[in-house]
Amino acid sequence: MERFEVTYRIFADDQSDAESRAANIALEDTVEIPRDVVPAGYVEDVVLGRVESVVPEDEGTWLGRIGYHIDAVGRELPQFLNVVLGNASILHGVKAVALTPNAEVLDRFPGAQYGVEGLRKLTGRATGGYVCPVIKPQGSSSETLARLCYLTARAGADIVKEDHGLSNQDAAPFRERVKLAAEAVARANVERATEGDTAQSLYFPSIGGHGDEVRELAMYAQDAGASGILLIPGLFGFDAMNRLAQDPDFTLPIMAHPSHLGPYVLSPEAGYAHGMLFGTLMRLAGADISVFPNHGGRFGFSLAECEEIVEACRGDGPGLPILPSPGGGMSLDRLPDMMQLYGEDCVYLLGGSLLRYGDWIGDAIREMRTALDAT
Repeated sequence: MERFEVTYRIFADDQSDAESRAANIALEDTVEIPRDVVPAGYVEDVVLGRVESVVPEDEGTWLGRIGYHIDAVGRELPQFLNVVLGNASILHGVKAVALTPNAEVLDRFPGAQYGVEGLRKLTGRATGGYVCPVIKPQGSSSETLARLCYLTARAGADIVKEDHGLSNQDAAPFRERVKLAAEAVARANVERATEGDTAQSLYFPSIGGHGDEVRELAMYAQDAGASGILLIPGLFGFDAMNRLAQDPDFTLPIMAHPSHLGPYVLSPEAGYAHGMLFGTLMRLAGADISVFPNHGGRFGFSLAECEEIVEACRGDGPGLPILPSPGGGMSLDRLPDMMQLYGEDCVYLLGGSLLRYGDWIGDAIREMRTALDAT
């Protein structure tokens, strides 16, 4: 395929208006000049976006498919996103709903290092859903958080994930916290292995700090014994995640958190479709696990939107299939229904509700494992 394609939902009055709006998107996301002054030759034939089709979708909406040449992108992810939904994101009634990459896009942005199959090997869990407690809350000391990491890992958690609100606050500075937590999880893994457990817990600290410290802190976590990292692309940028995923010296899986990305999907007439943002673009940028709010929780994503995200994570798409990770106000009694919906290749998050167990939080982890395995 000569060009990669982006499909947009276009809100318009009629077919002619929809076609005019599609042509405007193709201009805005590439050359950004009036159509009559686009230079003939290379700029017009190659760089300018090309409207491939505009077809009716529903009352008042059309699907416009626009092809873009890799030359409009270059080799950096920020410009790729600028082409996909740059100036068009400021237009009324334009929502990006699908991306169809071509070979050149896949070559320049290969995606995750591990994906679904790689995480199976890292955890040693050949089958079943992943038990993932969320270590919180902020304001706790590094020692308190490390103890929660130990208790949950010792009880059989697959991934011990820090809450995204843990950054570099004075109560638990990043470097101090990560060192203690990594040691705690490593100790739990040794004790599990001694008892014959062939699986192990992976510890994912939350990257905080400044934007220009992301790599430094990620490498520190790796050297300190972390098994992965949690990154917030809505704050640090999708390119920060992509740079880590493609860094030959960084060898840990990446979990992406949705904080600050809500406005990109919540409007029906602007931004991205849920599956495109939390599935396709996460895969393209190098996430191995994509966290999103589960339906029925406190954030209001619908069942259809969640299914769309899961399909975009695990179905055909750029790079390796990755693991979806629903959370957001979930409880133990929801796990059987969630397992029936999302299946085994999924990271199941439980956070605040686990804290009710106190020092017996390990019991909750074992209950999570039982609930997932019984479904």
